[in-house]
Amino acid sequence: MKQTLFLFFGILLLQGCQSLPPAQDGIDADTVFVSASHCLNEYLDDLEKVHYGPCLKVTAINGEEPDVREDGFVELPAATALTIRVSCVYRHADGSPIPATMENADFAVDTSTFAEAGQRWYLHAHKQARGVVGCEPTLSRSVYPTYDTD
Repeated sequence: MKQTLFLFFGILLLQGCQSLPPAQDGIDADTVFVSASHCLNEYLDDLEKVHYGPCLKVTAINGEEPDVREDGFVELPAATALTIRVSCVYRHADGSPIPATMENADFAVDTSTFAEAGQRWYLHAHKQARGVVGCEPTLSRSVYPTYDTD
């Protein structure tokens, strides 16, 4: 009787494991995620307000329009060289874009840039939210600027 019961639970366990869904349906195990658009902000303690920094939007991956997921990220193959085309724009004090400041740039990705699959990355328009000009895409694992402005 014990052997039959043990066999029954063993088969049940195996059946249950086989029917478990993958960790994330439809996501390749060799994929990384890059934010399709992102804006930098910096809180100014002395003025008690938010400074709206530049925004960046991914416009092309290797010359093709990116397929943006519902969560705002683009799936990219890990450990693969490619070019990410971005558009940057600076913002007024109310957060609205300043069209005259729009600029495009390319961000080169080599095979070691996204070495570990499954990670989320953010492309920033610059390394800090204030005191910068131009479009200098900066890769980060954080939504926050690489540097605080002095």
